[in-house]
Amino acid sequence: MLAPENELKRGLKARHLSMISIAGTIGTGLFLASGSSIAQAGPLGALIAYIMIGSMVFFMMTSLGEMATLIPTAGSFNTYAARFVDPALGFALGVNYFLNWAVTVAVEIAAAAMILQFWVSPSVLPSWVWSVLFLLFMVFVNFLSVRAYGEAEYWFSVIKVLTVIIFIIVGILVDAGVVGGDRIGFRNWTIPGAPVVDGFGGILGVFLVAGFSFQGTELIGIAAGESENPRKNVPKAIKQVFWRILLFYILSIFIIGLVIPYTDPNLLGSGNVDKSAIAVSPFTLVLQKAFKPASHIMNAVILITVLSAGNSGMYASTRTLFMLARDGKAPAIFGRVNSRGIPMESLAFTTLIAALSFGASLLGSGEVYNWLLNISSISGFIAWLGIAASHYRFRRAYVAQGGDVSRLPYKAAMFPFGPIYALILCTVVVCGQGYSEFTKPHPKAVNLIACYIGLPFFLAMFLGYKLYYKTKMVPLLECDFSVSNLEDGDIDEFHELYAPSKNQADEKDQ
Repeated sequence: MLAPENELKRGLKARHLSMISIAGTIGTGLFLASGSSIAQAGPLGALIAYIMIGSMVFFMMTSLGEMATLIPTAGSFNTYAARFVDPALGFALGVNYFLNWAVTVAVEIAAAAMILQFWVSPSVLPSWVWSVLFLLFMVFVNFLSVRAYGEAEYWFSVIKVLTVIIFIIVGILVDAGVVGGDRIGFRNWTIPGAPVVDGFGGILGVFLVAGFSFQGTELIGIAAGESENPRKNVPKAIKQVFWRILLFYILSIFIIGLVIPYTDPNLLGSGNVDKSAIAVSPFTLVLQKAFKPASHIMNAVILITVLSAGNSGMYASTRTLFMLARDGKAPAIFGRVNSRGIPMESLAFTTLIAALSFGASLLGSGEVYNWLLNISSISGFIAWLGIAASHYRFRRAYVAQGGDVSRLPYKAAMFPFGPIYALILCTVVVCGQGYSEFTKPHPKAVNLIACYIGLPFFLAMFLGYKLYYKTKMVPLLECDFSVSNLEDGDIDEFHELYAPSKNQADEKDQ
């Protein structure tokens, strides 16, 4: 085992992990794109789509929680896929996830600069200058320590949680007629075409938007590798995911559908991050009924949201590259850490990729940047597929090696239904990427290719690694349950939880 000074530091406290799990992924997907979801599928159609995707995310997170609690590692599902399915799958998931978040950093710093145009004209200070400043801020936070990252995310999340809570309260008061004097009730569910627009096709079209809204939830698995007492804190954080999905996503979509008719033209323009979208964000439209400066408030919240997403992207991609290097799937230099437990070489390389991606968005027509976006956009869904597949094999290997499921420190909900349900629904979402293009009168081949380009990229990574190293699916009896980045006390606890059962199984075979 490596010396402690060569390891990541367990600097994330229980409150950091809890708040990241509660509000870490609340972002533009909820604050902006939720309006276009209701316009596309109607109030009930959007609600059904978010409930289905939300339930899938819940099962997926309990699967991740079972693995992360027993084997906490910053490599998270990439490491689990390599151990329990195939090393080639772990490599492909890791490369895709690293690229996904590195490009996301570039997207968020560009979006943050655009949001600031709401207050500051580009003639005063060019947008690219703001983007560089935001990038430096993200690098600085991740450079300090993992605790600095956790602290920043904690306060970002507090602001997002308060915003959603205020929105829900105001939305209920508006719908009841207490604010505004017009009792709306379920009136917007009975207008022509409502409550479900375009039947199952409308719901399927919203699956993708809903899926993007929940992406990043799996960051808990990566953060588990640097959290204090992961056996206690990870299950607690995973359990809070259910309430976050129910209260913040499902309830918000329900209230938007009650207060704003799906035919409102403003909802159609609320899917993008720009000045006009912030003005017509469904959150802004509802809050304006109680607060006149709501657009300024929401602009500030959305700015915090994109900074939070970029900060998390920098953290996730850095740790993913670090663990790929530790697992021998990336150059060893990226597996180094400094005295504060920060993988500086991985952080520097992630910053370089993010800067190059942002630079690509400024050059020419931005086609290179768009292709990078398309390659990375599907990575979140592929990661969820990898988590579900890994957990299915994890549980089978655990039992095959003599493990007693009742002794697991955290058990996933409704196994094997949970991972199978997640696998099926994730596959539907991945295959349905081009649904909106297919349903057009004259679909364009270039747009269809753009929708699915991330899939062949992932397959190329998987097959390339598999053919070069001649890897095979790991036999259940050879799956690795060892822990190498925990303190000695945690390792002793691990053996107490797992090894005795295995030893008993060995004795029976003799």
